[in-house]
This record gives sequence, C-alpha cells and structure tokens, in this order.
Amino acid sequence: MPIYEYEHLNSPCSIGKIFETKQSIKDEPLKQCPNCKDTVRKRISRIAIAKSRSNAELRDLGFTKLVKRDDGVYENVTKRGNDSRYMESGKPETLPDFSKTISD
Repeated sequence: MPIYEYEHLNSPCSIGKIFETKQSIKDEPLKQCPNCKDTVRKRISRIAIAKSRSNAELRDLGFTKLVKRDDGVYENVTKRGNDSRYMESGKPETLPDFSKTISD
C-alpha cells in the first residue's frame, strides 16, 4: 500500500506539521488530520526507484524519460508510438502524449 505525505495548513499537532499515512491509491485524499481533525493537504513527494531499469522497462512501467541533448532540446528515450523522438522548447507539438500513461 502506498505511503502519502500530508501537511497541516494551520498549526501542527503532536504528529508534526507533515505526517505520513498508508492509503490505497483509490482512496480519496484526506481533508482532516486523523489525530487532531485540523485541515490538511496532500503533498507531492519524491518517489524512490530501488533498482536501475532500462529505458524499455521504464517505458513499459508508464514512465517517460527525457535526456537533455542541447539547450532546450530533450531526447525522449522512452518514445511510444507516434511520439516525437526529440522535445524542443517552444514547440508543444513535440511534447510526449502523457494521456497514454497518466490515468488520474
């Protein structure tokens, strides 16, 4: 089960300003602290990938990996289907189609 971070919007309680909780990915985000019932918001946190994976494995897991090639130019090494191989700054048509990989 994933672990999510939440932050108190007002003053912290005994569990701290920021706290973690295990929730199903399908659960609605908490709106209140389970300890003090004060208002909280879900934080965006870094994820840890424990082992290195090939670009193909990352693509198959739904990740997009962009590698900087030049000033404002990135290579999409996990290119899918009709995606552009290179993403260029100022050219939105070169952006990867994230709707194929992001579901919520």
